[in-house]
Amino acid sequence: MINFAQVGNDLYTGKRSIDFIKRQKTWYAISSVLIVLALVGIFVKGLNFGIEFRGGSEFRVQGVTNTQGYEDKAQSAISTAGISGNVTSTIIGQNTVRVQSEAASERTDEARTSLAQKFGVNESAVSASLIGPSWGASVSQQAIRGLVVFLVLVTLVMALYFRTWKMAVSGLVALLHDLVITVGIYALFGFEITPSSMIGFLTILGYSLYDTVVVFDKVRENTTDAFRTRRMTYSAAANLAVNQTLVRSINTTVVALLPIAAVLFVGFTLLGPGTLLDLSLALFIGIAVGAYSSIFIATPLLVDLRRNETGVRELDKYVARHGAKTRPESPEGAPEPVAVGADTTGAAAAGSTAGDAPAAGSPRPVHKYAQAGPRNQPRRAPKSRR
Repeated sequence: MINFAQVGNDLYTGKRSIDFIKRQKTWYAISSVLIVLALVGIFVKGLNFGIEFRGGSEFRVQGVTNTQGYEDKAQSAISTAGISGNVTSTIIGQNTVRVQSEAASERTDEARTSLAQKFGVNESAVSASLIGPSWGASVSQQAIRGLVVFLVLVTLVMALYFRTWKMAVSGLVALLHDLVITVGIYALFGFEITPSSMIGFLTILGYSLYDTVVVFDKVRENTTDAFRTRRMTYSAAANLAVNQTLVRSINTTVVALLPIAAVLFVGFTLLGPGTLLDLSLALFIGIAVGAYSSIFIATPLLVDLRRNETGVRELDKYVARHGAKTRPESPEGAPEPVAVGADTTGAAAAGSTAGDAPAAGSPRPVHKYAQAGPRNQPRRAPKSRR
């Protein structure tokens, strides 16, 4: 059985390591395929915008006892009322049918009467609402404006916090990566985009940014120490940071996805389409994609952006010449310091008796005439005169 606590500890200490940086081409290839599929879904198949964006009439038939063939019944009722165009119908909860059609305010009463007859309910059980396309256009503009402002502020804050624009660029690319793939999944599977979905898109950007900043903060700590001690290369220090935060990222993602998955299950099986389902679906997809980008995209991209910097190249050359170190060592050719007064004669005698040379790195034996104690003994305090 796998001991996950031990695995996490080994990843943090460096005893066990996954090479995320050297395999960056693999991660880039996977992301490229996902982005291409997402763009095909967005620009070829198109997005399925909800009625809030395109406008139209919505009818809700409550108390339906028999939902078999509800799509055909809804289509027939709307056509009988003289409303043309596409008709979409879904089941909400256990006994409510939602019917959406083209906007036809003058045919609303006829549509309610026809739907009540087709589904065998009273006309009072059929509610109607009209949504104009201008409201959806206003929501879209506000969402796009909020997205642009969010990305600009994120870039500035990250550049100031990490004191390098390359970290800000890497984080911004990871955010756009998450957004494009999430929207592309919506397009490929035909999920409806509603204002709740837009809120979910903006929320997952915040989550992805939080996870990326945590990883970058550890990267900055490790790389600063690498420049100071010159024990490992920049890429090795960054890779260690990803390994050290890997278990935390996985745990955070799983903990966040479990309740969202429960909400999704309830939404699909019991509640049907609605605000709760739309929001949870966007969050589930976005959080999963955001965890991937924080681990596999952001840090490898940062290393690639800084690879040709003078300081990074000099550090790599120094480590290549001297080798990676695991602990501080004395300068080459200099003996390690020995504490004054240390008793090393016994060890020296044992080594000479055995006929072996002192082991490498062991302290030098003290000469027999060397004074073991301090040279100047402390003076006695003068006696006080009475």
